[in-house]
Amino acid sequence: MHDFDKLFYELTNLRVAVVGDVMLDTYLWGKVDRISPEAPVPVVAMHGKEFRIGGAGNVALNTVALGAETVLFSVVGDDEEGEKLIDLLQKALIDTKYIIRSSNRITTNKTRILSRNQQMMRLDAEVTTDIIIEEQDILINSFQSFVKRYQPQVVIFEDYNKGLLTPNIIEQFIKICKEHDVVTTVDPKRDNFLLYKGVDIFKPNLKEVKEALNIILKETDEEHLRNIHQVLHTHLTHKISLITLSEKGAFFQKGSASLIVPAHIRNIADVSGAGDTVIASASLIYAATKNIRLAASVANIAGGLVCEEVGTSAIDKEKLLAECKRLLV
Repeated sequence: MHDFDKLFYELTNLRVAVVGDVMLDTYLWGKVDRISPEAPVPVVAMHGKEFRIGGAGNVALNTVALGAETVLFSVVGDDEEGEKLIDLLQKALIDTKYIIRSSNRITTNKTRILSRNQQMMRLDAEVTTDIIIEEQDILINSFQSFVKRYQPQVVIFEDYNKGLLTPNIIEQFIKICKEHDVVTTVDPKRDNFLLYKGVDIFKPNLKEVKEALNIILKETDEEHLRNIHQVLHTHLTHKISLITLSEKGAFFQKGSASLIVPAHIRNIADVSGAGDTVIASASLIYAATKNIRLAASVANIAGGLVCEEVGTSAIDKEKLLAECKRLLV
């Protein structure tokens, strides 16, 4: 049995960089009593408004919640939403000095309208074109200086296809990490899916894998998942595949070793942000132990726990610790 008290304490000694698309999540809470006379839509009587950190920022929230010193590399707009987002990040003890305020784009803002804890509508304001070359160069130079000076244990790439992770950024950041022996982990999206060559952990969900590789998977068993790993490895030459399987848990393969880690029964309220929690916890546990089975098992529990909350939320470290002691014996 693992000494989880010791392991979770050791996470506080880790330094992590999260690289990816940050966004502001705006929640409008209200009550619906009638249908509008103007159109066949519900009328929402608003009674609350809340701002939360989303995207790669939510990954950073989770690594901070687990105790790791965390810095973000990203871009926001030079606008009110960007100012609000940076303020929220700083209050959450996330280092924001490497976030660029760009006049070429707006800050991604996802506004959700909810009634009785049910999402009724989402409004997205965003620019998804690649960041300009000058901003890419600033980020690459800043990242190189950061890695040399602070020697992080792990770098997490959190891709939402919003323009931060360009092919140039991906290639150069991975190269810098390899030169300095930094663990690299990726939560990919389709546009750049096969660009993360040579990373340590590649963590898509099963739907993303099937879409990116254009395959039909009738059986979600270990044999078929091992075949998927081999296809991914042909393209990426990465060390580890960690594929989340929704209610079926997670699959990992490293070399010839593979396993499906089953999910634990939860009262699911909202799955948004679960992938962020999985990549954050798996990255930190692997960086601390180099044990992918343990990392996958802890991340599997962490992802399930945050699904019990409405909206994106960071993992509760003490609750996760208690669940690991209870379930991973």
